[in-house]
Amino acid sequence: MSQRNFAILAILVAAAVLGAFLLIRQEYLFVAGYIVLQYVVLATAWNILGGYMGYINFGAAAFFAMGAYGTVVIQKLFPMPPMIVLIIAGGIIAGVVGLVMGYLTLRLRGAFFAIATLALAVVLQTLITNWGFVGGSRGAYIVRPPQAPLLETYVQYLFLVMLVLSVLALITARAIERSRLGYGFATIRDDELAAESSGVPTLKLKLIATTLSGAMMGMAGAPFPYYINYLDPGSGFNLAFAINAIAMPVIGGTTSWLGPLIGAVLLGSIQQYATVAISSAADLSNLIVGVLLVLFVIIAPHGIVGMFRRSARGPGH
Repeated sequence: MSQRNFAILAILVAAAVLGAFLLIRQEYLFVAGYIVLQYVVLATAWNILGGYMGYINFGAAAFFAMGAYGTVVIQKLFPMPPMIVLIIAGGIIAGVVGLVMGYLTLRLRGAFFAIATLALAVVLQTLITNWGFVGGSRGAYIVRPPQAPLLETYVQYLFLVMLVLSVLALITARAIERSRLGYGFATIRDDELAAESSGVPTLKLKLIATTLSGAMMGMAGAPFPYYINYLDPGSGFNLAFAINAIAMPVIGGTTSWLGPLIGAVLLGSIQQYATVAISSAADLSNLIVGVLLVLFVIIAPHGIVGMFRRSARGPGH
């Protein structure tokens, strides 16, 4: 399927999902759907660096929080800004952080790079916690606009925003996967030393990957303060974002744009069901993610997509 046809199909599927949700008219579907779609964007963004290139990023929550706190800063300076402005700003802020991280860790590989991303998250959280303008450790309240554009409620509007971001993220990821850029990422993932020896611009590609991945995570985080109406370091830098951003692509499959989508929809739906059906769901959600991650690493190390591809090739392959 051509990229153009894929984009049209993705838009049609998104429109069908929105139409179905509007027909059902259950507000909680939009609440839960927003979180699932948020994870679709996060998992897809993480996979650009962690799946396509093989550089594990433990700092997904930091990039997400940069987008969210970018919204807080802009809203304090210019009350009630358009959502598109917040998303673009969140993408730019998190993208710049990704570029700086890539530049500072150019020579780091494997576990050393992963530790550096974790350290980045700790540093950024410490800075935000001590920055009084955005509320510091107390947090900041975010007032939604009095009326929702396009749809009846603001939650429905936020769902639409995240649905559009999900479509854009998936289209971008598929385009990268099938482009020269994606092939360059794959050579680095398979053997970085061999790729560098063959003339592949590994350092340049690493900067591109960290910037793109960070920008997409920041864009996912930009609407978050309007979703929860209150943002503090604990919610912005929530460990669940970092865990799910890694687990969802790994469970779904990291070598394809489809893997993060499958993993995010599967895990996100299970977590949202657990939130409604069972008390203490936050701890239970992390337990579910941990158990599924261990099982898939053992049983299907290439994820659900890899498992089906192997089955399609038949035994012995």
